[in-house]
Amino acid sequence: MLIPAAALAACGGDPGLTGEAQVQVRDSAGVRIVEYVTVPEVEPPFALAAEPLYRHGANPGDYEFQFVDAGRLFPDGSAVVAWYSEVVVLSPDGTTHEVLAKVGEGPGEVISPYSVFVLGQDSVLVPDDRQSRLTLFVGDSVARIVSLPRAAHVGVAGIGASGELLLMNRFPYRSRVDIEDEWLAGHMTLFDIETGALDTVASYDHFHRERSGQPWPIIRPVGEVTVAAGRFVYTRSDRPEITWRMPDGKVIRIVRWRPEPTLLTEELLEGGEAYNRMIGRRHYGVSDARLEEMIQEDMSRYRAMIGQPIPRFGSPFADAAGNVWLPSYRPAYPEEASPYTVISPDGEWLGQVETPPGFRILDVAGGLVLGVLRDDFDVESVAVYELATRTSAVR
Repeated sequence: MLIPAAALAACGGDPGLTGEAQVQVRDSAGVRIVEYVTVPEVEPPFALAAEPLYRHGANPGDYEFQFVDAGRLFPDGSAVVAWYSEVVVLSPDGTTHEVLAKVGEGPGEVISPYSVFVLGQDSVLVPDDRQSRLTLFVGDSVARIVSLPRAAHVGVAGIGASGELLLMNRFPYRSRVDIEDEWLAGHMTLFDIETGALDTVASYDHFHRERSGQPWPIIRPVGEVTVAAGRFVYTRSDRPEITWRMPDGKVIRIVRWRPEPTLLTEELLEGGEAYNRMIGRRHYGVSDARLEEMIQEDMSRYRAMIGQPIPRFGSPFADAAGNVWLPSYRPAYPEEASPYTVISPDGEWLGQVETPPGFRILDVAGGLVLGVLRDDFDVESVAVYELATRTSAVR
């Protein structure tokens, strides 16, 4: 098989929720529902160290990163990082790097590596949506290439216990303008890499409906899917709720809480204008005058929403222990979003983890946190921090 099977922890028993939190736990038709009366005030069982173990990208001879999309930690603390056109491996101390995959269409080359998955020491799985294929690297060699469904909107969210791929919708599969339903549905799908069989196991609210002839709000809710411990995890950014599904689509757990709404402020927009200007200069190919017009148009749309509710959180991800991390939402800027709310696989509210300014987490595993650190000049470097733990919540 391409992907080795992994044992998943069995579901059952009392989750041992924090007694200080006002919480109701009930089981209904095999679904465990955990409801917090408010946002629990819980001290997290772990925290980032004050200084990183290393930074790579800010020193002479380092690899120069731009717009890092994804990254994962290897068991020995080394890391693999993907951005727009290449995949790079960093040594455990961050002093050296090797380019694992260069841009191109040949074997072992990539065009759009939007994610990476570590299968063990030196084994990396890289999906490429532009080429609709999956490449398994062992060491610095290509071990296998598998064709993925040729649909630009479909992406790999994670890996199931039996080696199947768990797919989700990365983009709308059709126009959401003037659709009958309030939300355009996304789909959770299994993909058998041996047979090429696709099996859609569940649908979910993905993109909110738009109306032709009406202005589209620049801040809009979205439904997203990630994978934690081989299970689908679904969130919708306008409601405080997480749903876990087995690979066959069965719902096994729902966690809800009741926060006060977060309203858009001018402070939350700080940095967004400068960042958008940098992005525009690199990618838009327009004159400085036109670029400035575009930026000011966007920022005026953001400012028109000041005082209105914003999404509850940004794009979720799961750590190696199956905990779900919810970054705070930041408009007009990348999700360098401290604090991160962390919820355990059993639905226990573990607390909120603070991160340094400009740091965006990519992966948490083995007592380490891998992320992207952006300096005052919007230059990116990859950084690894130790995660000081008070319990064994992250392993």
